[in-house]
Amino acid sequence: MTATDERTGSGPPSVPRTGTERRRLPPVPRTGVERRRLPLVLRNRAFGAVWLGQVLTQAAVRMFQVGVSWWLVAYAVGAGRGLASGLFMAVSTLPAVALAPVVARVVARCARRSVLRTAAATAGTAVAGLALWASGSAAPPVAAYAATLVLASCQAFFDPCLTTSVPELVDDEDIEAATGFELSTQSLASLGGALLGALVVDAAGVPGLAAGCATAYLAAALLVTTVRFRPAAAQDVEDGAQAAGGKPRGLRDVLAGLPVIRGILVCFTAANLFTTAVFVVIPLYTKSELGDGGSTVALLEAALGAGTLLGSVTGARVPGRPTRLGACLLGLMAAAFAVAGLVAGRLVLAGCLVVAGWCVGVIGVRFVALFQRLVPPADKPGFFAVMQAVLGASFPVASLLFGLLGDHFPARTLCLVQAAGLVPAAITLALLRAPGTDGRKPHPSDEPHPSVPSPESEATGGER
Repeated sequence: MTATDERTGSGPPSVPRTGTERRRLPPVPRTGVERRRLPLVLRNRAFGAVWLGQVLTQAAVRMFQVGVSWWLVAYAVGAGRGLASGLFMAVSTLPAVALAPVVARVVARCARRSVLRTAAATAGTAVAGLALWASGSAAPPVAAYAATLVLASCQAFFDPCLTTSVPELVDDEDIEAATGFELSTQSLASLGGALLGALVVDAAGVPGLAAGCATAYLAAALLVTTVRFRPAAAQDVEDGAQAAGGKPRGLRDVLAGLPVIRGILVCFTAANLFTTAVFVVIPLYTKSELGDGGSTVALLEAALGAGTLLGSVTGARVPGRPTRLGACLLGLMAAAFAVAGLVAGRLVLAGCLVVAGWCVGVIGVRFVALFQRLVPPADKPGFFAVMQAVLGASFPVASLLFGLLGDHFPARTLCLVQAAGLVPAAITLALLRAPGTDGRKPHPSDEPHPSVPSPESEATGGER
C-alpha cells in the first residue's frame, strides 16, 4: 500500500496505529502497479461508497421524474398534458437555480458528509410519505409536484457538495478518473431510472414508484454515513481563502474572475434551453407520434442514458481543444435532433438519442475536469453551485416552453426546433478563446497534441 492509499483510506486495512506497530512487509505487486490498474471506485473505498450513493440518489430522482411525467401524460391529465408535463419538469429543476446561493454557503461551511447524508435522508423521508399517502388513496397531481420539489431541493445540495468533495476523497492524479465516474452517475441514473420509471408506473402506479425512490435515498444516506472524508482538502480551501485576502468571494466575483469559463457557461446555458427539452419531448413523442406505452418511454430514456454513459467513459480520450470540441459536439447533437424530426420511428429516435447522449457525456467529462483545474480551491464550493444554477436556469423555461408548444405542434416539429436552436450556441462556443489565453496558465489536458495521447487518457485509460 502506497502513502497515497494511507492518506485516502483506500486499499486493504493496515496495521492498527495505536500501540506498537508491526513492521510492514515489502510491497507486493498487488499493492503496487497492479492495484493502480483497478477502477478508482474499487481501490478507493471511500470514493466508491459516495459514488454509489450518488448513483442511487440520481437514479431515484430520475425514476421519479420519468415515472410521474409519464403518469401525467398517460393517466392523470387529458387535455393540456403537454403543459402539465412541462410544468412538472420545470418544478423539478427550479430548486437548483433558486437555492444556488444557499447551497454555496452550506457546502462551504458545513461538513461534506453531513450535507450529503442530510440531503439523502430528507428526500427519502419525504418520498416515503408520498408512498404511504398514495397507497391509501389516489394521490392528486399536486402531491407529485410537491414531492418532486422536495427531491429536487435535496439533490441541489447533494450534487455540488459531492463535486466539491472530490479532492477530499481522491488524490490529484485521480481527479479526471473521479470526475468521469461522477459524471457517469448521471448516465447510470438516466439509464436505470428511465428503464424503471415508466414501467413501474404502468405496473404499480405512484405508490410503487415512490416506495422504490424512498428505498434508494435511504440506502444512499447509509452509504455516506460509513465514509470518512479527508480533512486536508478543507485546509487547502482555508489556505486559498487566506491567500485571497481572508474574505470569501461572492458568487458574482467567482465568475467575474473566470471570463473564459463564464463565456463557456453562457453558451451551454443557451444550448440547454434546447437539449433539456428532450425530457418533455420523449413522452409526448411516444404518445402522439408512436402511440406506444411505458415500455417505449423506457427504451428511449435508456437510449439517452446509455449514450451519456458511453460519452462519460470515452470523453477523456476524445482529442481537441475544449471550445472547438464542444462546438463540434453541439453541432452533432443538432444533426441528431434534426434526423429525429424528419424521420419518425422508434428505433430512429432511439439511435438519435444515443448520439445526443454521447455528446452530452463527452462535454461533461472534458469541461468539468477543466473547471476542476482552473478554479481556485477557495472558490470551488461557490463555483460548482453557480455552475449547477447557471446550467439549470434554462431547464424550467425549456420545460414550460416546449410543454406549451407540445399542445399545439407535433412532437417531430419540436425536435426540429431543438436542432435549430443548438446551431447558434455551437457557433458562439467555437468563437470563444481557448482556456488559458486569458492570463491563466493552461493545463496540458486543455490542448492535447494530435500525435500524443491526452493526459486524460493516460490518467483514466486503465481504470474503468
